[in-house]
Amino acid sequence: MIALARKGHLRLPAPVTCDIRSQLREELEARFKDWGAPAYRLTQLLEWLYVHRATGWDQMTNIPKALRQQLAGEFSLHELTLARQQGARDTTRKFLWQLADGAFIESVLIPANPALYSEASDRQTLCVSTQVGCAYGCRFCASGLEGWKRNLGVDEIVGQILAVERLAAAEAGGSSAPGNSRAVTNLVFMGMGEPLANYNNLLKALRILNAPWGCGIGARKITISTSGLAPQIRRLAEEPEQFQLAISLHGATDEVRNRIMPVNRKYPLNELAAAAEQYQKRKGRMITLEYILIEGVNDHLDQTAPLAKLAQRLHAKVNLIPYNKVEGLEWRRPAEEHCIAFAERLRQNGVTATLRLEKGHDIDAACGQLRLKTEKELAAQPAST
Repeated sequence: MIALARKGHLRLPAPVTCDIRSQLREELEARFKDWGAPAYRLTQLLEWLYVHRATGWDQMTNIPKALRQQLAGEFSLHELTLARQQGARDTTRKFLWQLADGAFIESVLIPANPALYSEASDRQTLCVSTQVGCAYGCRFCASGLEGWKRNLGVDEIVGQILAVERLAAAEAGGSSAPGNSRAVTNLVFMGMGEPLANYNNLLKALRILNAPWGCGIGARKITISTSGLAPQIRRLAEEPEQFQLAISLHGATDEVRNRIMPVNRKYPLNELAAAAEQYQKRKGRMITLEYILIEGVNDHLDQTAPLAKLAQRLHAKVNLIPYNKVEGLEWRRPAEEHCIAFAERLRQNGVTATLRLEKGHDIDAACGQLRLKTEKELAAQPAST
């Protein structure tokens, strides 16, 4: 762990200019045209940003100094600060980042797991945050325990991927990787926050991450998770990209969802299912229903029938995740044999169901836990004089 800014006592400098990694290629093309800079200089710049993952203008040695000075005068180039890291290089790793304003967010790098989304096992999936905190107050989640603070900027979303890849490159003994080889192969937007509540910044970040001139991560390797914002799901259905959709369901009836997910009172299951159905028909892609198994809440075997009915309606697969204990919350993780029985009952009902025996259970893996732990430690420290 490195030295941290104690929130409320040390104010970190906030960016006063737009970060360049929040800009689409066409926006930068317009600026370069205004400056009279040749087009190939933009190609060089983008390579420095997204292939070499540069953190300073002086690193861009094949770009003329005068152009670098113009860029520095117009844009910032901030690097996320690694506050803490948990886990080992060959297993799940959790990263706690400190932002320029002192706020904390988390990312989790998940190694290959054939049971996750039924994909090939040669991938590294990064779970990405989109907000500081969360306003939706799911009763079992650590992310929203201290409420919602703010949306992440485009550069702060993109910056998580670049920072993790920068660490991986350093561990491998180099500062860059070939353009067609990335340490992060898949993205899931189900970290801190509700991604679709930060819709505009999310979509712009995704287009940078997806673009050949950016990180070049295929749209079908990018999963957006939502707790159930039906209007935004419908809006996402009309976007041209083939992003994957995951719904954080966690209850197959309104009774269960109302108990643990306040968003269900605004967008109950019928409305959510109709929006998801529109997305599935528009994209022709299988939806994933994320279902955290919580003992005595949603894990009774009688819940498998309505869950199977919904999955069949949406042509969806179900990803079962045993609950990760969160300090201060009452919920418990079911016994492993019960989780297995729940999964098997779904399969008997004709549903594709995977059981993720959660990696990282011993590293504060539930979203937001490491952030809360760190903020409590900082609050307990005596104020500096």
